[in-house]
Amino acid sequence: MCLSCLPFYSSAKINDRPIIGVLAQEVYSQKPNQTAYIAASYVKFLESAGARVVPVMINQPMEEYKKLFNSINGILYPGGGVSIISSGYERAAKIFYELAIEANSRGNYFPVWGTCLGFEQLMYLTSEKTILSQTNTSGVALPLNFTNEIKDSRMFKDFPAELIEDLATQALTENSHKWSLAVLTLNSNEELKMFYKVLSTNTDGKVEFVSTVEAYDYPIYGTQWHPEKNAFEWTRPYIPHSPSAIKTTFYLAQFFVSEARKNFHKFESEDEESKALIYNYNPVFTGPKSGFEQIYFF
Repeated sequence: MCLSCLPFYSSAKINDRPIIGVLAQEVYSQKPNQTAYIAASYVKFLESAGARVVPVMINQPMEEYKKLFNSINGILYPGGGVSIISSGYERAAKIFYELAIEANSRGNYFPVWGTCLGFEQLMYLTSEKTILSQTNTSGVALPLNFTNEIKDSRMFKDFPAELIEDLATQALTENSHKWSLAVLTLNSNEELKMFYKVLSTNTDGKVEFVSTVEAYDYPIYGTQWHPEKNAFEWTRPYIPHSPSAIKTTFYLAQFFVSEARKNFHKFESEDEESKALIYNYNPVFTGPKSGFEQIYFF
């Protein structure tokens, strides 16, 4: 399938009011009214590029997810610590992934983004196998080892040459994961190899792993690293905050929101849209006792 051949791809048709879903996940230590959460940095990441955000709650009926899918213009699977095999996060991610594949196959452009755990979730959904390897990458910033595929990539197409150079030579990408997709594993897995173009890799000194991908034939994207943290998270000393690190946050936010602008789903009414938006919830300052400055609890 040719992405640029899709009927909604034309730059003449642009949605200037994109709304993107961000998937919630289970809280590790649950309290009353705090059973699921979204880190506020993902919301700020998307809002910084001109999108509004709707929280995608876990454990909802299939019909609710289908209705929401037809109301939003893209979805982001955030990082976190829940199971990618069996959890409310996994179930919702699978439903939206399958709806996105079906919609895109019909020419209805619907982008999907996975960060860290979301990246790992995408690898599981595409391969339908548990294929991750343990790596020593929990709390480290790294430069990207770009592949030749970056030349034709959609994700990095609008990045200035000097920022690409900085990403390749400076530790601008923050990693907070214990599991990774080894390059050797991807190369021996036909489903993954045919589906994803590998844009960058990294290594922990022992295992070379895939760090950035985009699907060949679908607007599906993944980073094993955290682009949102550079601009919006301050509680960990290894998060980079240099001007180039901040530009990385915003260029990727701009890219994904521009993908969502190619989708024309909308809510049935302004009232329904208003009730769905994240503005109905207040983020809680969690500060130094958390990896996140602010969290939305549900």
